[in-house]
Amino acid sequence: MSIERIRSLIAPDMGRVDTVIREKLHSEVVLIRQVSEYIINSGGKRLRPALVILSAGAFGYTGQYHYNLAAIVEFIHTATLLHDDVVDASELRRSKATANALFGNAASVLVGDFLYSRAFQMMVEVDNMRVMRVLADATNTIAEGEVLQLLNVRDPDVDEENYLRVIRYKTAKLFEAATRLGAILGNASPAEEEAMAVYGMHLGTAFQLTDDMLDYSGDYQETGKNLGDDLAEGKPTLPLIYAMKTGSGAQAQIIRSAIERGGEGGFQPVLEVIQQTGALDYARQRAQAESETASNMISSLPDSDYKQCLLDLSTFAVARNH
Repeated sequence: MSIERIRSLIAPDMGRVDTVIREKLHSEVVLIRQVSEYIINSGGKRLRPALVILSAGAFGYTGQYHYNLAAIVEFIHTATLLHDDVVDASELRRSKATANALFGNAASVLVGDFLYSRAFQMMVEVDNMRVMRVLADATNTIAEGEVLQLLNVRDPDVDEENYLRVIRYKTAKLFEAATRLGAILGNASPAEEEAMAVYGMHLGTAFQLTDDMLDYSGDYQETGKNLGDDLAEGKPTLPLIYAMKTGSGAQAQIIRSAIERGGEGGFQPVLEVIQQTGALDYARQRAQAESETASNMISSLPDSDYKQCLLDLSTFAVARNH
């Protein structure tokens, strides 16, 4: 599964989105322009804005507002990346230095704030209370997810339910908002809108589950991050949670100690336990289940190239290696 076929369908639309992004990034403050342009141009799949375009297209929307909404979603996402990298003390993202590594933590936090506030300025321009409520609620939920994840750091007693709650809040909520926004613009029925939103939520969960697997099985050239970065930050992700739950007492202790110490005991012993307990296979099965649920939610939509791309994204969420 390649994402290129999906990109080719919406390339003209995404070009319009990029134009909006560049226009709205403008600030008289030079540092804001520098940091914003650096992070926006640092690669990435642009999945969340693409979901706005695809979901709007699936309901036959022919207006212009989806370009602004797609840009708003990307600004919110970018702001969370800037703040995340500061909180996690990250120095590498997508094989490039993080903004905080180049410009400092203070600049990254403040430019993240600028992007949030610019996103809300753009919401007002759309002049649709439903849209504003979806985006405001999503932004608040994402912030709650960030705090929940912070509370979970170096806590080996986090269970699968709490881990999934963080994913739903921190990552999947913006996917859900993106697909709901497209449905709103396309005048979808309440049932169709809800189905599209649930699709987005499960799709976002599948993507994050796959990301967490790749932290123990990916290739640096593909993922742009080093193996074990999550462990080094003391994040109890699903492979670790499952390995602790199903492994022997000794194996569970290796994982527990690694989480508590932020991986100080070494990555290789943890990786061996993960492999011995089949933790990656379990995480992959959970991601696949999320992907299938997402696809089932939109199966009754009228057939179109946009619907097929949304279905393809569900497959890509699990099959990808980056």
